[in-house]
Amino acid sequence: MIRIAKIVLLAAIAMTPVAYAAVEVIGQMTPAEPITHARISTLPIGQQRAWNVYLDKSVRLMEADKAALAAERADGTLPTPAAPPTGPSGGSGMPDNKPAAWYAGAEARHVADNIVSFQTPAGGWGKNVDRTGPVRARGEHYVPVEKLPAYAKTDMADENWSYVGTIDNNATTAELRFLARAQAAAPGAEGNAYRESFLKGIRYLLNAQFPNGGWPQIYPLQGGYHDALTFNDDALSSVVTVLAEVARRQGDYGFVPEALAAEAKIACNRAIQLILKTQVVVDGKRTIWGQQHDALTLAPAGARNFEPAALSSDESADLLIFLMKQAGHSPSVDAAVADGVAWLRAHAVHGVAFEKGPDGRKLVDKPGAGPIWSRYYDIKTGKPIFGDRDRSIRTDVNELSLERRNGYSWYNAGPAKALATYDKWVAAK
Repeated sequence: MIRIAKIVLLAAIAMTPVAYAAVEVIGQMTPAEPITHARISTLPIGQQRAWNVYLDKSVRLMEADKAALAAERADGTLPTPAAPPTGPSGGSGMPDNKPAAWYAGAEARHVADNIVSFQTPAGGWGKNVDRTGPVRARGEHYVPVEKLPAYAKTDMADENWSYVGTIDNNATTAELRFLARAQAAAPGAEGNAYRESFLKGIRYLLNAQFPNGGWPQIYPLQGGYHDALTFNDDALSSVVTVLAEVARRQGDYGFVPEALAAEAKIACNRAIQLILKTQVVVDGKRTIWGQQHDALTLAPAGARNFEPAALSSDESADLLIFLMKQAGHSPSVDAAVADGVAWLRAHAVHGVAFEKGPDGRKLVDKPGAGPIWSRYYDIKTGKPIFGDRDRSIRTDVNELSLERRNGYSWYNAGPAKALATYDKWVAAK
């Protein structure tokens, strides 16, 4: 068998050397590491205390969340659990762009009541929930419990306590924005519950912030890649955008106490400095960012089996736009943005499209198409890479399993918006 395989392989190389190079498996994805006291002990002495305090607080809040739910269930009665989410990712029923009068109506009040009822004791919310549904019953879990497939359980110690309190898929930030609108339409005592819930949610975000200025995907911490500094799906930028509104204390956020607003401003500044610090440098040149970075080392980190540590185009485009929105200009921000934009321009792909055909989604030649960008690029070479369920890292998207080719956005046009924004930004200086 070995001899036959070698002959076939050599023949393939001789006949189609370019195609063979394209299907090369270049490595295996390494699972992200959680935040632990053992890992914290490897940090410089001056950093260890803050991280140990952070981790211990997270553990206490997790225990308190679980104890609160257990206390509600102590009499043995359990409400009918809500059905797990079946629709697209992201919560629904929480518009923040309606006329102000709409938020004083019964429909909006019901959504706000639902939000308040499902807030965890720690102060966050779960993801992918329709907030137009019934309010939480006593003893009901804080999020619909999803039965995770086998491949998704490896990094989750307890699937019945998954994604409880998270910033993934706009969770928590969407609830906070809606509560701000709802309380503004209820300036009297009837809005107190919304204001209290909002302030508790802001304290949750402040508690969740890492000592270095970033945020995990889930808090209290749940382990695995969920403990990583998360840029994925605009998580960090969404949090900082909300905190910046709180810091300004204008409009719907005018009720926020000055002391809490000051804390929010400090948190924003720390986050911006972290963004600048985590821009990946290769051969002395700034590039872009990873989808997530290890919380302690700040190196790009993997997530799910098919999400290797890599440079990530779409998340980086969001970070660049976020940096360009910051008030004023500083040399450090200007340099980070200019270098990130230059890297994206140099790595755009033209003349191809990632589209569905009879054999599933594939990258195909399409003269005149583009630009598009690979979701992931190898950190050292800057070339597109792709991951599969078996943790293999490949250089040809068309050689992935059908399930992964069809089930993930391997190519995107998101960076085009960042490039257009940059051109306007530079012109306005």
